[in-house]
Amino acid sequence: MSDFKGHALELNTRRETTFTFRMKRIFTLAAVFLMAADGFGAAKVRPTQLQKANVLPLALDDHFQFRKTEIFLADPLIYKPTTNQMIAFERQRTEFGAVTALDRRERRGEYFTFFWRASRRASLTVRFEYRQEFLGPYVQAREVAYQDVKGTLKTQFQIVGDDYTDEGRVTAWRALLIENGKIVGLSQSFLWH
Repeated sequence: MSDFKGHALELNTRRETTFTFRMKRIFTLAAVFLMAADGFGAAKVRPTQLQKANVLPLALDDHFQFRKTEIFLADPLIYKPTTNQMIAFERQRTEFGAVTALDRRERRGEYFTFFWRASRRASLTVRFEYRQEFLGPYVQAREVAYQDVKGTLKTQFQIVGDDYTDEGRVTAWRALLIENGKIVGLSQSFLWH
């Protein structure tokens, strides 16, 4: 009888090992697929810093609108302890891959993510205008251009590293959707004037 139990235990262990190996392979393939799909979905465009934020005419259009804004502050000097797992995960995500103190310093700052929608096909520019605490009323701007887009899109801007350390936190901001030199969509912070 003990020989039967030993054989059954060995067979069960082999099944568990095979199952574990297959699950690891499936998860690895899924992770590779998701990383590849993220790279192929939309071109990763870096915002360009403008020398001067020129004033544009306002011509709001119902075809273009900002849907949601996410702002995340990644600064361990300001962090308060949290039990919220989502906040803790976001903090870890921004520092993922940072090995040295310099790497972590370059990721310290504010992250702005704008979700917006274009209900008709158009070539648009998303502009992020902002003021920082050590620069007073001086307005800086960054832009990302999109050619022939329609649907729901996401644009990200980062004020990190030396820009954040030297000039301070963002005190006021506004995001613009620009078509043919006119502002067709607008979202702004409460303090923007």
